[in-house]
Amino acid sequence: MMKQVKIFTDGACSGNPGPGGWGAILRYGSHEKRLSGGEAETTNNRMELTGVIEALRQLREPCEVILTSDSRYVCDAITKGWAKGWQKRGWKKSDNKPALNSDLWEILLELLEIHHVTVNWVKGHAGHPENEICDRLAVAETERYKNGGIER
Repeated sequence: MMKQVKIFTDGACSGNPGPGGWGAILRYGSHEKRLSGGEAETTNNRMELTGVIEALRQLREPCEVILTSDSRYVCDAITKGWAKGWQKRGWKKSDNKPALNSDLWEILLELLEIHHVTVNWVKGHAGHPENEICDRLAVAETERYKNGGIER
């Protein structure tokens, strides 16, 4: 039987593109881990994707994951099969325009093959406790990069 892990993620960006950050919470039973990171020049969608990727990378074995995000881009591309379609068409959308963030989607699609992921969309800035925490983590990272950058 696979372990069940709850993952909550959010991304933020100051300007689009601009400095950005992501935040994630992983919860397994009574254990909780919070993660965050950012980039000096990125987009909101890249930060949303990175939060999911970095959270899934923490899992050491295949898990049953309940992923909660306020990103329609991430949630719909997974649940509606858009990302797999883009991949099959050589990272082209149905209108033949390039699919953005294919580098991150490649990574995420590989991780989705390892884990059984159920995706839940929540409205952002609507009082969902974990989403609010992830938003604060992401915004704090954005501010760190906005205020002169950091080295990791």
